[in-house]
Amino acid sequence: MIKSLGNVSDYGEERQEMKMCQYDRESKKAEEFINHEEILETLRYAEENKHNEALIAQILEKAKKRKGLEHREAMVLLDCDIEEKNQEIYALAEQIKKDFYGNRIVMFAPLYLSNYCVNGCVYCPYHAKNKHISRKKLTQEEIRKEVIALQDMGHKRLALETGEDPVNNPIEYVLESIKTIYSIKHKNGAIRRVNVNIAATTVEDYAKLKEAGIGTYILFQETYNKKAYEELHPTGPKHNYAYHTEAMDRAMEGGIDDVGLGVLFGLETYLYELVGIIMHAEHLEAVHGVGPHTISVPRICPADDIDTADFSNAVPDDIFEKIVSVIRIAVPYTGMIVSTRESQKTREKVLHLGISQISGGSRTSVGGYVEPVRDETTSQFDVSDTRSLDEVVNWLIGLGYIPSFCTACYRAGRTGDRFMSLLKSGQIVNCCQPNALMTLKEYLEDYASEDTKKKGEALIADEILKVPNENVRNKAMEYLKELHDGKRDFRF
Repeated sequence: MIKSLGNVSDYGEERQEMKMCQYDRESKKAEEFINHEEILETLRYAEENKHNEALIAQILEKAKKRKGLEHREAMVLLDCDIEEKNQEIYALAEQIKKDFYGNRIVMFAPLYLSNYCVNGCVYCPYHAKNKHISRKKLTQEEIRKEVIALQDMGHKRLALETGEDPVNNPIEYVLESIKTIYSIKHKNGAIRRVNVNIAATTVEDYAKLKEAGIGTYILFQETYNKKAYEELHPTGPKHNYAYHTEAMDRAMEGGIDDVGLGVLFGLETYLYELVGIIMHAEHLEAVHGVGPHTISVPRICPADDIDTADFSNAVPDDIFEKIVSVIRIAVPYTGMIVSTRESQKTREKVLHLGISQISGGSRTSVGGYVEPVRDETTSQFDVSDTRSLDEVVNWLIGLGYIPSFCTACYRAGRTGDRFMSLLKSGQIVNCCQPNALMTLKEYLEDYASEDTKKKGEALIADEILKVPNENVRNKAMEYLKELHDGKRDFRF
């Protein structure tokens, strides 16, 4: 049974203090499309209807159409405490995940460029006043070495991370780093997609990132509660709630097609945050015609100068599993990401409930892939899943998943609404399934251990027969033979 950790009554005083704004999902003003009063009303509605079996059944029937749910409907499912209906929620989430993403799991790794930061975020060890942590910024030569190390693991997709510091980490540094990363071709390795997680910036800077060839622009909201947000970010440019919350609109105005949302669960009540992130997805869909490419679900975890005991809203595993399930049902088209913050056990539980991307062999320290002894004094958070990429790939294969290193859609221009239209129509399977298998074949030929290679080859032989389109299937089989013979980088 799911236990509630938050109640609408908890927000009574806050409701009186906060400025009243009208809810408008098509507005570009943060306090209107993420509207505090609407969130409170939604929490109240969910609380009142969590035992309403007829309504819950109606919402589940709507969800089965794979068109998503409104935020109030989603929250009724999250608050539902009827065990039979909860099992239906989990089963539906699993089926929707299979329908849109099959058994493919996209692999990536974070690359921390710099931990210099001018913000005062109380939950992050990079905060400006932390004197315990070592400050480090990678040179372009050091980036080159890190990328070669990542390529030697088998990675094809990176997520760049930096602290916010206009002196040490200006946009020019990020752009130069992206250029360096894309230029490195080591043996058969190449980074084919660079996603970027940097602080909120201007339309002009987002246009520069687009021109540099980034994949997804990622920015975690941290918390959607404005009052809590400002308290958690007491100093620095990140203190500006509106500027941060409206960043995705500016990114899309700058030409970036794919954006990634996320909150740090545990800063506020999970109830408030889930309403917020679904409202944000609704807003992007309403205004830009395309919702978030990804939604990440990190939970607060220990780090230097950070004690999770200081955060009373930490989310237990059973709640976390239901959060993943409800997001998958409410925003069925979005990719969902879980990081190495989570243990192997937790990752395994949520994979089938909605997760479509995971990191592997990750280092959260600056320069962590090259150093023989990991420099944890530069880490942003503690890693729970410390396995190598090959161990993670082996594990996924053993669970019946296809570890995918595919970046084809990004490079073929299937981004934004073009990607979503293919995904929503079900046609993308004829691209994604063979591309996943071919990139797995590349990994097996170039980087895998013998055991992983043996298991992977058996998986490919079985899964290639499931590609629906006969012509695509036959062509993919030809490509697989050519990959074995030494050729690389085939894609549909």
